[in-house]
Amino acid sequence: MDELRTALDISMSGDEASAAVSAARAQIDTWGLVMPETDPLPFDFGLGRFPEIGEVEFWIANEVEAGYCGKFLFVQDGQTCPLHEHHEKHETFFMVKGTVSMQYGGAERVMTEGDVLPVAPGELHSFTGMGPALLLEVSKTCLVDDNYFADPDIPIGGNYRG
Repeated sequence: MDELRTALDISMSGDEASAAVSAARAQIDTWGLVMPETDPLPFDFGLGRFPEIGEVEFWIANEVEAGYCGKFLFVQDGQTCPLHEHHEKHETFFMVKGTVSMQYGGAERVMTEGDVLPVAPGELHSFTGMGPALLLEVSKTCLVDDNYFADPDIPIGGNYRG
């Protein structure tokens, strides 16, 4: 399965998606950073509340056969990537710019630029921007079906009830 195609299919589209990507790119430009030449993926996690629950992802690589993935994750101030876990994927987050409140291991951890956090499979985690923030995720391959969200209303990955 082409995981990027699957991710593109569940990402937002239309005017709200364009506005989300433009806002992310504008903030990233103010930091003087350059993102990879990929189609950004604006996600609202199927809830339709992007300003509150969402993120914009810039995939660098998702090499299924080689077993690794790298992507940038951007959130605005107060925007949350919802609480979830993976059964297969081990990931490590590196805080590139900004600050997030990371929920991990049942506790809150504030991550600032330069902080690193490895997250093992089965560990619930989420993060919320404390101002605009950019994280680098380096992980095992990203498989859409290996996302299990605590919110049963999120119709993605292991939560999909189609």
